[in-house]
Amino acid sequence: MSSHKTTATVPEIARRGGVVRAGSRVVPEEVPIAFSYGGSTQAVMMGTPGDLEDFAVGFSLTEGIISSMAEIEEITVVDEGRGLDVQVRLAEDKEDALRLRRRHMAGPVGCGLCGIESIEQAVRVVPDVSRVSMMITAIDVTEAVSALNGAQPLHAQTHAVHGAGFYLPASGLVAVREDVGRHNALDKLAGAVLRQGLTGEQGVVVVTSRISVEMVQKTAILGAGVLIAISAPTALAIRTAEEAGMTLIALTRGEDFEIFTRSDRITTGVVADVA
Repeated sequence: MSSHKTTATVPEIARRGGVVRAGSRVVPEEVPIAFSYGGSTQAVMMGTPGDLEDFAVGFSLTEGIISSMAEIEEITVVDEGRGLDVQVRLAEDKEDALRLRRRHMAGPVGCGLCGIESIEQAVRVVPDVSRVSMMITAIDVTEAVSALNGAQPLHAQTHAVHGAGFYLPASGLVAVREDVGRHNALDKLAGAVLRQGLTGEQGVVVVTSRISVEMVQKTAILGAGVLIAISAPTALAIRTAEEAGMTLIALTRGEDFEIFTRSDRITTGVVADVA
């Protein structure tokens, strides 16, 4: 396993209230994380070196390399000193399929599309989640965000990472993952959901970041019909959520939020109240 820590304590000089003092601050670590399949590197991401098995499973799922946990035979994390190599051994048929579509992608934090070879790959068709029957209330929306805000130990220490959670209306948050990259946090969450034996349609994905198109794509691939965010969505993210039949809720602040697609999954009459 990796010896890398997820945080570091660094010296700082802080000016507060007109007073300058020397002190220290806890900041998140950021390292290159490679995903290798069959001895070949598929991707190199910059990320937080924690929950790497979840990351490997979630990345494999959202990149279309696997469709279930049964297709992964082993995950080994190798510490390379300046970075980590997460080596994934797939079932033989999946290894063969991956060799046919092999590509290498490497990019900075927040760039989840680096290495994509065509416009078609960037705006790929996402799974249809319109048949997901889950219904939620306005209280569920506010409770999901509130719970996520209180379940991020790395963010509490550093104020510098994104969070993604999986919320079950009857149970609350059942998984939370954090990373300096918002896409990474969602991949880690997807892996955690699969490794717990859950399916996306059973719950709601809630994130602390803005909603780009890839956040919608990853949520749809997980199979979740509802995505809730603290920040705002892009226009393409909204169009993609609409096409996928996903309920997209954003700009959640306390009891206030905005619904951009599929408001019919919220049972408290929020649309009828608008007149």
